[in-house]
Amino acid sequence: MISTSNVSLRFGGRKLFEDVNVKFTPGNCYGVIGANGAGKSTLLKVLSKEIEPNTGEVILPPKKRISVLKQDHFAYDEFSVLRTVMMGNARLLEIIEEKEKIYAKEDFSEADGLRASELESEFAELNGWEAESEASVMLSELGIPNEKHDVLMKDLESSEKVKVLLAQALFGKPDVLLMDEPTNHLDMYAITWLEEFLYQFENTVIVVSHDRHFLNKVCTHIVDVDFGKVTVYTGNYEFWKQASELNMRLKSDQNKKNQEKADELKSFIQRFSANASKSRQASSRQKQLEKLDLADLPVSSRRQPFVGFDPKREAGNDILTVKNLSKTVNGQEILKNVHFTVNKNDKIALVGKNDLAKTTLLEILAGDLTPDTGEISWGITTTKSYFPADNSKYFNTEANTLVDWLREYSEEKDESFLRGFLGKMLFSGEEALKKPKVLSGGEKVRCMFSKMMLSGANVLLLDGPTAHLDLESITSVNEGIKRFKGTVIFSSQDHEFVQTVANRIIELDVTVVEDLKITFDEYLSIKMKV
Repeated sequence: MISTSNVSLRFGGRKLFEDVNVKFTPGNCYGVIGANGAGKSTLLKVLSKEIEPNTGEVILPPKKRISVLKQDHFAYDEFSVLRTVMMGNARLLEIIEEKEKIYAKEDFSEADGLRASELESEFAELNGWEAESEASVMLSELGIPNEKHDVLMKDLESSEKVKVLLAQALFGKPDVLLMDEPTNHLDMYAITWLEEFLYQFENTVIVVSHDRHFLNKVCTHIVDVDFGKVTVYTGNYEFWKQASELNMRLKSDQNKKNQEKADELKSFIQRFSANASKSRQASSRQKQLEKLDLADLPVSSRRQPFVGFDPKREAGNDILTVKNLSKTVNGQEILKNVHFTVNKNDKIALVGKNDLAKTTLLEILAGDLTPDTGEISWGITTTKSYFPADNSKYFNTEANTLVDWLREYSEEKDESFLRGFLGKMLFSGEEALKKPKVLSGGEKVRCMFSKMMLSGANVLLLDGPTAHLDLESITSVNEGIKRFKGTVIFSSQDHEFVQTVANRIIELDVTVVEDLKITFDEYLSIKMKV
């Protein structure tokens, strides 16, 4: 068990949370949620004691081990893959290294023998004899083949490093497991494996995630960072969402009733306070008014944007034909003989382990990249809008404000019109005057959606549209794409997004592996049986 006692944290004059008193118990998985900037990742750093709180303390029983999912993909470049995983249990590694030094001595003494005996006992307690096998099996199940277990980390692809660091965090059955966005950059197979692992995990898990399906699948509790407080709720994300919405509605209804009653009492007091025959009643109404609880609802840090796409014209039946498309980059064959036809109102999810293939295909379809061979034929009634995985080039601009930035992509140049679109994406008032170059990742994504909503396109190309967004924004994007009466071709690691949007699945790995008109869950049920 890990707990906090009166923990408070401020950065400058800004309060993240105060008087946090929570207990995280074994056998439970706690999903930490909240708006971007609310303090979710910071809470994990406080729990791991990477950050000291302004007040209070984090309490961890003696001899209990915390494991933290590392974010630095280059920290272990000079170590082998297997060694990196085993470094997740620092004490076990210390024992192994000390044993090796003792047994390597030429003048092995009686004291050395006693020390070696102590180490062997602790080594056995930590399941040391099975440790290397455990690490190897975990790597293989995550999709890192045996032949890569002894190579250096620097020789792995970025997507493989993510899996190794995940295995490192999970290795050796830690007492408390802290993970910040563990599903980022994982393929669907690795995510499914992680969900099952955490479901079976007997100790304490505390995880920050924006993946709604993942939170519903693994969490027994939700830790809500909001209102400057940290509150623990029993149940998964969907249960928390429904309960939270109901609670807010009840509070709002009560507040509305109280306000209506107050207005009625104030009106009576104003009309009759000067009337001698009614003065007693007016005095009574005044006392009632003073007893009413008219406290405003607490101001949430959550804000939900509005995402809606309205095509300027309806596309005809002829949307897109792709024939024998191939592309090689730096000597690596990324796409080979890719062919498919897109029909009107198709919402196609590009899935598979090869993220580069999906991104390259979308770049070619958007016109940002030229194929080596093959043919792309768009219908004459189609208009496209593209959301790239890397949007940095759109913000390398001389525009002084977001209004000026958006004006570059709009036929209508009026400021109030442009502010309206920015306001839908939570850039109201002074926010709309921010410089594009200083925006956070999530703010850039919201700006890109403002741009796309202005386009009036009837075909949307989306490469990871929910990246960098909080749960409220992800939900808005999800709902907006579901409502869109046009054609969508997209890639996403968000299970719920893919399941609720796609009516067709194309699995891509250099070439088209599968092309099925089914839901994502139906596709997964087929693939997991194979």
